[in-house]
Amino acid sequence: MDPKLDRTLHTLYPGFEHRRVEVEPGITIAASHGGGGPPLLLLHGHPQTRAIWHRVAPALARHFSLVLCDLRGYGDSSKPPGAPDHANYSKRRMAADVHAVMLSLGHPRYAVLAHDRGARVAHRLAVDQPAAVTRLVLLDIAPTLAMYEQADQDFARLYWHWFFLIQPAPLPERLIEADPRAYLRDVMRRRGFDGFDARAWSEYERCLALPGAAHGTCEDYRAAATIDLEHDRADRDAGVRVQQPLLVLWGLHGVVQRCFQPLADWHRVAADVQGRALPCGHYIPEEAPQALLDAALPFLRGGPA
Repeated sequence: MDPKLDRTLHTLYPGFEHRRVEVEPGITIAASHGGGGPPLLLLHGHPQTRAIWHRVAPALARHFSLVLCDLRGYGDSSKPPGAPDHANYSKRRMAADVHAVMLSLGHPRYAVLAHDRGARVAHRLAVDQPAAVTRLVLLDIAPTLAMYEQADQDFARLYWHWFFLIQPAPLPERLIEADPRAYLRDVMRRRGFDGFDARAWSEYERCLALPGAAHGTCEDYRAAATIDLEHDRADRDAGVRVQQPLLVLWGLHGVVQRCFQPLADWHRVAADVQGRALPCGHYIPEEAPQALLDAALPFLRGGPA
């Protein structure tokens, strides 16, 4: 393991163990785990890593055995070249990755707390592994299909990176790789929050500069605009819905609140949904950790949010 990675993760998550799990030949997923109690899988968003959970992990670890994964293409997980149809970065494939991690740690059934891109993976995971996922909390997204089908000029301007990252390779990769730090600043700090922990921010910078990271990020978004929509439309046509209890939380001052009706959008694809806006923007685990805990902990422990 990279010594800098090891030092940073130990400062962010004291007492946690850090490992890589091979989920298919040549593909490993980086994971940290700690705490005690029922298992809870945590999945990050773009352009971040498992470092996002550092402000809520201590409280969660008092109740749950936490497993924090870097998604395929992100952090210290593998970043394979994208397939022509982007299937190896589909949310179905990424969900299979993290499910394999949970099985390797002895957790056949688990709850999920996920933000942004990780929440899209969690949506697919709940549908594809209904016997494994017990309940889930999704942060600051509406369903991918709903967001693409309802996209307008306002959304396109605010979420410009969605349409930049799906351009054919190697254009967006080349531009990101020219200055990864500038890309991070442009995507994250323009959203009105600048209170990131310096240790976590250094991890985001380090990881986006790793070989293949820009390509992995782009492939995640290319899959979302192609094969993921095929999978979501197939679910809709077949009447397949999320059956587990679902809590959706979003930022009152974010784009999801401004451009969509997240609770109504989730009611169309899930059977048991509750949720509300929190007093923050997009980066809920880092902007509003206590508000997140106040809403998510009762729900994850089996009660109402």
